[in-house]
Amino acid sequence: MAAGPDRQSLQGLLHDEMIDGIDEELELEIDDDLLPRLPAGVADEILAADAGPGMDRRRYFSELLRLQRELVKLQDWVVYRGLKVVILFEGRDAAGKGGVIKRMAQRLNPRICRTVALSAPTERERSQWYFQRYVPHLPGAGEIVLFDRSWYNRAGVERVMGFCNEADVQEFFRSVPEFERMLVRSGIILLKYWFSITDAQQNLRFLMRIHDPLKQWKLSPMDLESRRRWEEYTKAKEEMLERTHIPEAPWWVVEGNDKKRARLNCIHHLLQQIPYGEVEHAPIALPAREHMPDYARRPVPAELNVPKIF
Repeated sequence: MAAGPDRQSLQGLLHDEMIDGIDEELELEIDDDLLPRLPAGVADEILAADAGPGMDRRRYFSELLRLQRELVKLQDWVVYRGLKVVILFEGRDAAGKGGVIKRMAQRLNPRICRTVALSAPTERERSQWYFQRYVPHLPGAGEIVLFDRSWYNRAGVERVMGFCNEADVQEFFRSVPEFERMLVRSGIILLKYWFSITDAQQNLRFLMRIHDPLKQWKLSPMDLESRRRWEEYTKAKEEMLERTHIPEAPWWVVEGNDKKRARLNCIHHLLQQIPYGEVEHAPIALPAREHMPDYARRPVPAELNVPKIF
């Protein structure tokens, strides 16, 4: 790729990332009631602007809020029916897994929907049954667990980076279908998503992280080495999908080059996999506050107050 187009692509991606960061803040501020009531000028300024070649931001916000409202309904149904849900998110570095996990959990109760992102195994964990350190994080009744990477590390990063031998990999391929069938037989709903991006897209996202001080922490030495071993990861991914795609827990591939579309497509697909309905809630009445005649609020000592800089 020539220097000019590469620089132009990087600048475009940096712009898109900046817009995406702003949108992330707006996602928490804008709700379904506010969206259609924004003044025309504000709506045009904030929402109608198109972040590069991606989808229109007005449509993105509208669809995301609609899907998040459905996720809340699904959460209520999971609690009401005592369901146990596990969702695995896998993919190359910078493929967008974290972004969709964040949007899924954004408006849900963290006591019901929790994210698991395990660090590298300890020496003791490496001596255990491979799946053992994942089992404590599996859900109980009425819980949803989102795995930001999972036991499939063995078929991907551990294999490619040489953290396990080929015998370990082959044992994993023999064991994982049975392990997942056991989970499903136990009543767990297991969904597996692979986020797919192109070689060029990962390259641009890595360059963006290098040049963005707020995102540099996301780029680890392991990420850099994975970039060099793109083709090895491709071969490992292809074998993983082929050997672990089972009827009880099939793989679903999400096209991730467009982050916003990937988020919407993944959430929409998830909602289709778990039949759910409306759960009736008793009306909530705010009780009147009690007033105690002998209570007087004590003043807060001045030295405890945070300075009002802003």
